[in-house]
Amino acid sequence: MSYDLVVIGTGPGGYVAAIRASQLGLKTAVVEKRKTHGGTCLNVGCIPSKALLFASEKFEEAGHSFADFGITVSKPEIDVAKLQAFKQDGIDGNVKGIDFLFKKNKIDVFHGTGRIAAAGKVEVTAEDGSTQTVEAKNILIATGSDVAKLPGIEIDEKVVVSSTGALALDKVPAKLVVVGAGVIGLELGSVWRRLGAEVTVVEFLDRIIPGNDGEVAKQFQRILTKQGVVFKLGTKVTGIENTGSGAKVTVEPVAGGASEVIEADVVLVATGRVPYTAGLGLQEIGVALDQRGRIVVDDHYRTNVPGVLAIGDVIAGPMLAHKAEEEGVAAVEILAGKAGHVNYGVIPAVIYTTPEVASVGRTEEELKEAGVAYNIGKFPFTANSRAKVNHQSEGFVKVLADAATDRVLGVHIIGPEAGELIHEAVVLLEFGGSAEDLARTTHAHPTRSEAVKEAALAVDKRAIHI
Repeated sequence: MSYDLVVIGTGPGGYVAAIRASQLGLKTAVVEKRKTHGGTCLNVGCIPSKALLFASEKFEEAGHSFADFGITVSKPEIDVAKLQAFKQDGIDGNVKGIDFLFKKNKIDVFHGTGRIAAAGKVEVTAEDGSTQTVEAKNILIATGSDVAKLPGIEIDEKVVVSSTGALALDKVPAKLVVVGAGVIGLELGSVWRRLGAEVTVVEFLDRIIPGNDGEVAKQFQRILTKQGVVFKLGTKVTGIENTGSGAKVTVEPVAGGASEVIEADVVLVATGRVPYTAGLGLQEIGVALDQRGRIVVDDHYRTNVPGVLAIGDVIAGPMLAHKAEEEGVAAVEILAGKAGHVNYGVIPAVIYTTPEVASVGRTEEELKEAGVAYNIGKFPFTANSRAKVNHQSEGFVKVLADAATDRVLGVHIIGPEAGELIHEAVVLLEFGGSAEDLARTTHAHPTRSEAVKEAALAVDKRAIHI
């Protein structure tokens, strides 16, 4: 069993890399420790969370918005067991799709835990303890990331949960405490808040969604607060006592001051993720890691050990499924002698709450720090006819353009379907387009995308509808 490429991990980066490698004529195999493919994203991350977000949005609409549209329904009730079945059905469909794609592309699958025994050799340990060695000219590490844990805090996935446990709750908690105001915490917190939980978010920093545009973050916090989410910013968790039937969370101000105890039925620890490299044998074969435990690679995704490559969450950069996919494609295209490339300045990011938050390119804070002169164009959804008529008018579009060249440097959207709207900005940045280019491009009426055009017009202070 000798291959041109063996991929360890079949999350978005790994399975896409394997498929592209097969398309390019490389004899390819994958190693996966789960019984199903898709990694964290498809099994306990991106996909199941979107199912719960979607269902909880419908639940809230039925309970609060339908009457505004002239639709009379009885008060909705939530059946959590059926909700979880709906989620699982979506997961099953997606992971079976990867099985089909592997068969279609003649990719061999080895189920078990992979360890690089030596350059060119992957030892696979099956669930029953049996082992086999797979030989490969090249080995691609695509093992993703794991939950970042709080020191001294035990996650039992019942009372104190990670994102995995928060996706699998069998009832709506009366009180949910979320530790961390990043993407995962706010998405899952909003799911259970819509379904009836009282949600308190504790964040060490003095703002939510760090790394995002500051103005967007402030507006986002105002909207979530109006929805009922309680924020304790600049606050650290000093202890979580699991009482069996619930938890007592002790917090205190980061700047100093009196501590307080928050009682909760469930505590979600959502303080980020860390590269998953345990058991891969990296230390034994001498693969270099950086200070944060990430695998060090060059611009061709090669480690310092010949024939060993890495992509996705285990290397530097944003921990995003689509970033891993692009790296997987680029890595194998380079292996096949082609010109694989990832433009890291044009990777979009989306928070799938209601409203959504989406961004691409640089923030105002980053431009100020770099000393780049820029112009701003903003347009609120309150002035967009489609958003207004549908009662979805919270948020705005913000375009940042170079003051000298008008080249768009960043676009930030908070509002309805922001995750879909951001992609015309992604294409614009990929081709180095200007605000003028975007402003002179015809947008269909009435659509929410007209707000993007108007924000581009606003860069030159000539928006029509404000």
